[in-house]
Amino acid sequence: MPPLGVRLSFGAGGAVYAVKEAAYNMFVLLFYTQVLGLNGTLTGLIIALSLLWDAVSDPLVGALSDRLRSPYGRRHPFMVASIVPLGVGFIGLFSPPSALIESNWGLGAWLLFWSLWVRTFVTTFSIPSLAMATDLTSDYQGRSHVLGLRLGILFLFSVLVPAVALLLIFPANGDADGRFVTANYPRYGVFSCVICWVMASIASFGTRRYARPPAASATQPPSRNTGNSLTQDLLRTLRNTSFRNLLGYEISLMAAYGTVSALNMLVWTYYWEFSAMEASAVLSLPSLLAVGLVLLSLRSLGRRFEKYQLLQLSAIGLIVNALWLYPLNMAGLISQDNPSLIFTLNFVFMLFFMFCFLMRGIQSQSIVADITDEHEWDHGLRQEGGFFAAINFSNKIATTVGPLYGGLALDIIGLEAGMLPGQVPKPVLDGLVIAFGLGTLPFMIIALFFALRITLSRSRVEDLQRQLRERADAPL
Repeated sequence: MPPLGVRLSFGAGGAVYAVKEAAYNMFVLLFYTQVLGLNGTLTGLIIALSLLWDAVSDPLVGALSDRLRSPYGRRHPFMVASIVPLGVGFIGLFSPPSALIESNWGLGAWLLFWSLWVRTFVTTFSIPSLAMATDLTSDYQGRSHVLGLRLGILFLFSVLVPAVALLLIFPANGDADGRFVTANYPRYGVFSCVICWVMASIASFGTRRYARPPAASATQPPSRNTGNSLTQDLLRTLRNTSFRNLLGYEISLMAAYGTVSALNMLVWTYYWEFSAMEASAVLSLPSLLAVGLVLLSLRSLGRRFEKYQLLQLSAIGLIVNALWLYPLNMAGLISQDNPSLIFTLNFVFMLFFMFCFLMRGIQSQSIVADITDEHEWDHGLRQEGGFFAAINFSNKIATTVGPLYGGLALDIIGLEAGMLPGQVPKPVLDGLVIAFGLGTLPFMIIALFFALRITLSRSRVEDLQRQLRERADAPL
């Protein structure tokens, strides 16, 4: 196990990805549709197109970083080169020129350009950064702890960044809701930029001792990069049965999460009529508590259950959690005259959701790290970047569902720009909740189906690692 300082530096890389997720999950759809007036369907389509590019660039960057040979290792050159441009991208994303705001197509083109910019440089940083996990430790349970800390930091920043922004950048000013003030958003872009620069620098320079030069990578794929060889790298990863099932699980679950992230802020704002401060609290407090609970329970749960069993239990927990809060409210069983009760129930809902979602993320990425051992035994190659990139590829393909579905849903149910909380007709609010449910529960059930087919155990991984050591030590 690497020293705590190295583990924290590795974990800091998760904050960069979290800033991007916070921007798109919480503010981009709200800003461009409800504040600037861009057509909801067009906004969803643009975000989906940028996500499709993200999905293509992920495996490309993963394969390139697997093959790179430099004195600074395979991963760090990509990470360091990405720091400055990825931060600048957030400033551009939230600062469209006033001349474009009156034009749907001009504003849409601005959103598309900066979305492609942000996602490209977040990819060139995050994929190599994540792939370093297998360089830090080969211990079966140690991988869960290293990746758990990274995901814990990722989740912390994914909720702290928007929560702090809601309190400090988007506060209500008299009767004006700060979330609907155009001038606040450029400040949010600068805020995101600074966080990315700081955390990406910590991740890059705090892990530099684990940058492996070419001589230390005996099982590294050859450095010759062609379209055919990179395609072969990707197809080779898909031959693993456990990995294919894990991809199916991730695609399905992240499709559900895409809907949650696209509509959460809208549901809190219009359906529950939370203020910016209440939305900040229900976003941040349960998530912070969930992160702490997961990290505290990870060791004991890891001793009692296999990784794939925790993956399955997380999917079951998410399904159960989806079946109580909104159905109870639509049935009239939750008093609307008790704001404290409504807030408490949302708190419990978010706490359980975030606990299961984070636990699933840790186990999923840790299983990927174990699959790289299986892959090395079968093919004699270390392709960590390719495997982690393929998981990100599936996540990005899946999360195109969220903004595309969310934009279409807003147009279909009739939630128009300029509508304020408390002024939205009940049929529109009911439609928002129905859209929320239809975009989540079916995908969670499909995810459980794939999770039940994953069986890569601790004993299998430990046996593979023993055989790999014996093969490496055998005389040529």
